[in-house]
Amino acid sequence: MVLLVLLLTAGYLGRFGIEDLSEALTFMGRVTGAGLVTASVAALLGGIAVMDHWFWNSFPYSGTVALVGTVAAFLTNSMVLLEVLKGDSPYYMVLSSLLTAGSAWAVFAVWRTSVEIPAPRRVATALIVSSVFAIANFGYQNLYEPYQHGARPVIKLTMGKHELSMDGKSFAVPVDITLENHSDVGFYIMGAEFHAMGQKVEMNAHDRLRKQWRHDVEKWQYQDQSPLSRREVHQPGELVAAQPWMTQGNWIEASDSFAARTVVQLPIDTPYDQVAFYASASFARKDRLVLDSVKFDRYSWKGGKLPSWLKKDLDSLIYSGRVHENNSIDERTMDPRFVDVYWTFGTQGAHVSSSITRKGDEDRIPPEAEYRAVSNRYGLVDVVTGPIQRSLWDIKRRQ
Repeated sequence: MVLLVLLLTAGYLGRFGIEDLSEALTFMGRVTGAGLVTASVAALLGGIAVMDHWFWNSFPYSGTVALVGTVAAFLTNSMVLLEVLKGDSPYYMVLSSLLTAGSAWAVFAVWRTSVEIPAPRRVATALIVSSVFAIANFGYQNLYEPYQHGARPVIKLTMGKHELSMDGKSFAVPVDITLENHSDVGFYIMGAEFHAMGQKVEMNAHDRLRKQWRHDVEKWQYQDQSPLSRREVHQPGELVAAQPWMTQGNWIEASDSFAARTVVQLPIDTPYDQVAFYASASFARKDRLVLDSVKFDRYSWKGGKLPSWLKKDLDSLIYSGRVHENNSIDERTMDPRFVDVYWTFGTQGAHVSSSITRKGDEDRIPPEAEYRAVSNRYGLVDVVTGPIQRSLWDIKRRQ
């Protein structure tokens, strides 16, 4: 029975370890893979030593090797069990629980045979050091890393000098969009959008009353955050241009940058007094997931279903892709996850949003704690820049 437990453990841990050793997304993930492979080899050697200790006695320290192998199997199975319990697979939960219980029993079964341990202090020191290393690595990867914040790209908008058309009836304003990643991790681009809003700003002949200021502030809860002004009356902005500026599923590496230029054109007799530029993007950390190609899936106005948390009065382009976990244990024990990216636009503006869910959970609104857990797990980051505003009076004066 001890031999069976150790052989099953060797195969179980070796499968995860070999995959992590070659495919884990982080250095610590590959260290974990190396640790799992080491524990698998220790369990295998422990199984051979068990046979010699019980039947052949050809090696004087086979009992010690068997004991070390069972202890290594128990400690590693316990840590793998903690990781498996966070997953979705009942099969792996049961298997890991049985192997943990079986290896604990195997430690007792070998120990009660009165194993003679040479240099017990050295053996104990080696076990303690390896256990501390394993626990520290497990804690770093599963406790510290998920809550490590601060990695966030930056989007910058820069307006160029406007140009009049040849017939003088329209003008164009060039806008440079720069994405800078100053962090030490790369990011997948889930979606990126740029849009321009035309704004009408009327001037009052008299100072506005306090109740009018209060009315302006009350509109802020509906995201119409116009500035408080003694004389200006800001009307809600209207969309004049919108477009994606990076391809979904692409990525930006650590300490890298990306630049794009777009041109916004308006008639010279436009009714707007100002134009405001916005850019936003949704990212996921490359050390937290593997993202398959994100492809266009459907239009909202052609029967494409939208989740309940997205406004139905706006049009949306929906892109979808497959998400893979950053380590072999989670990849095998968790249900498949999929990403949906929504590029939404309407007269009130445009924005991009993304969600990672299991199949069939796209419409479910998760509790706040679950939403934060998913964001931390996959390193989801939303970056918004704007408004960058420009007055149009100098241009309209020429008409």
